[in-house]
Amino acid sequence: MSEDLAGQVAAVRAFNRFYTNVIGLVHGMYLDMPYSLTEARLLYEMARRDVTRVADLRRALDIDAGYLSRVLGRFEADGLVTRQRSAADARRQDVALTSAGLAAAAELDARSDSQVGELLAGVDRPRVLTAMRVITDLLSADQADARPRARTVLLRPPAPGDLGWVLQRHGAVYAAEYGWNSEFEAYVARIIAEYLTDSDPRRTAGWVAELDGVPAGFVCCVPEDDSTARLRLLLVESWARGLGIGGRLVDEVLRFARQAGYQGIVLSTVSVLASARRIYQRAGFTLVREQPEHSYGHDLMAEDWARSLS
Repeated sequence: MSEDLAGQVAAVRAFNRFYTNVIGLVHGMYLDMPYSLTEARLLYEMARRDVTRVADLRRALDIDAGYLSRVLGRFEADGLVTRQRSAADARRQDVALTSAGLAAAAELDARSDSQVGELLAGVDRPRVLTAMRVITDLLSADQADARPRARTVLLRPPAPGDLGWVLQRHGAVYAAEYGWNSEFEAYVARIIAEYLTDSDPRRTAGWVAELDGVPAGFVCCVPEDDSTARLRLLLVESWARGLGIGGRLVDEVLRFARQAGYQGIVLSTVSVLASARRIYQRAGFTLVREQPEHSYGHDLMAEDWARSLS
């Protein structure tokens, strides 16, 4: 094992130890009830249907058949489940929760909801949920079927708190990917302040792009003058790129600008933002001016782009 891989393995194991301690799994029982995590998962799966095939439980949890049989035997002895041979196929065993089993599953659900609610209180929930979704997406790919699963992209107006997220993510993303300093964050903060204080809903709009329910991008349209709009603050999170979100955001700006009566639209960017420049080119923008400048701690080539809306 290489030194880099060994360090990465150690980091994953450290996270596993941390998270199992956070949710109390090191104590053996789960949520202060007389069940292990595996047993709680079994109750959860069975509570979602009237009758469950034992083979389906084994596949859903990737659990050893002998261990599963022992757990179901204990559940049966405790009055939580009933087991019987399937009327349709005598080789198949079906299992169902009793009223006591349903009550136990409901109590586990309630305690889990309460625990997670407490865990999320006082933390940056969008960042936590985004990190969880990224981990889930990267580790749950089915190697036997490489077809990508459907993703849900929703464009919506900014809600209270969203523009704080826009500022934070611009500062963090551009620092991580391009090494830009706090001057850029201050620049974004000024744009957001103008958007909040001077916006006319007939001439100004913004959109948050959600990917599977998690904020993943942003853009806004503001007046440049009476006949010209300006596209500002296009951002797509790195984990959400390649799905056409940037193009959809720009298309939404163009649709709004036409509807608002603008005759043209402009934007400013820098040459190192290659992915954004490709999106602008595909949307019909053309480069009209470029000029070297020193901004955000780097020597950059500033660019102005424009297109007609007629």
